[in-house]
Amino acid sequence: MKKVLVAALFLMLNAFLLQSPALAEPSGKLILFHAGSLTVPFAAMEKEFEARYPKIDVQREAGGSTRMARLISEVGKPADLMASADFLVIDQSLIPAKADFDIRFATNELVLAYTDQSRFAKEIDGNNWFSVLSRRGVRWGHSDPNVDPGGYRSLMVMQLAERYYKKPGLYQRLLENRPLANLRDKAVSLTALLQNGDIDYIWTYRSLALQHQLRYLSLDPHINLSDPANDAFYRLAKVRVTGEKPGTYLNREGRFVAYGITLLKDAPNAEAALLFLGYLLDPQGGQKVLARFGQPPFDPPFVTTTAMWEKLPVSLRKRVAVRK
Repeated sequence: MKKVLVAALFLMLNAFLLQSPALAEPSGKLILFHAGSLTVPFAAMEKEFEARYPKIDVQREAGGSTRMARLISEVGKPADLMASADFLVIDQSLIPAKADFDIRFATNELVLAYTDQSRFAKEIDGNNWFSVLSRRGVRWGHSDPNVDPGGYRSLMVMQLAERYYKKPGLYQRLLENRPLANLRDKAVSLTALLQNGDIDYIWTYRSLALQHQLRYLSLDPHINLSDPANDAFYRLAKVRVTGEKPGTYLNREGRFVAYGITLLKDAPNAEAALLFLGYLLDPQGGQKVLARFGQPPFDPPFVTTTAMWEKLPVSLRKRVAVRK
């Protein structure tokens, strides 16, 4: 009789634990807003993450990082996570009202991409690219600096080139040869124009050039925004962009490329969002996927102050360092 009673109690306890909310398998929609340049690696992560957590449905929305942040801060669209190509977009648009922290998790560099059919493709190199882009009839473009970090970073590269190569007036001459019609809402949107032969050169990220098998020109580390050691020089570049309210403007300052991600304070599914963050920051998880697609992850991911580190969920702190 005792054995039967013990067995019954064990079964009842087991059933209770399985039904306990604390042990329930995470489920539901996970809304992830992210930079267009993260589309390919995040699509791969979505498949891998959903295989681990089949009851979670990752729903991604991609676009220019500035635009995506404004959909959250101004329009009020619900989101669990926001991943930006520029951490400053999160810092300036979402913290502190919508988020508490900003984890920098990956880097990149600006390159000039082209195809075999691009005008002067056989002669362009690291020493004459600015001369080629200045030539009449050469069609080139970049993303819109008002909605996409890739856009204002493209302008910064050209500003820095004027300083680094000591060519006064170069920046303005380049812009005079770039019609506004050659701007798009995000860097990834330019790829099709280039592949179709509608444009000769595009400013883009190295990761996108690799993912789409484009030819590209690597630039000097003093101007390609890739090297933290050159950050003081990068800061000399400034681009004026539209602010959050109509008629307002702000200056974007040059910095080395650092992608940031945050958990929104009013995240509809914070439990699933924390799981995804843990996966993204895992060297054998999301970081491995980023590296595979030419998006170098920071090892380890980091925040810049102890105060921000202390605002991280406890489960993430072991994967995040504090550094400048």
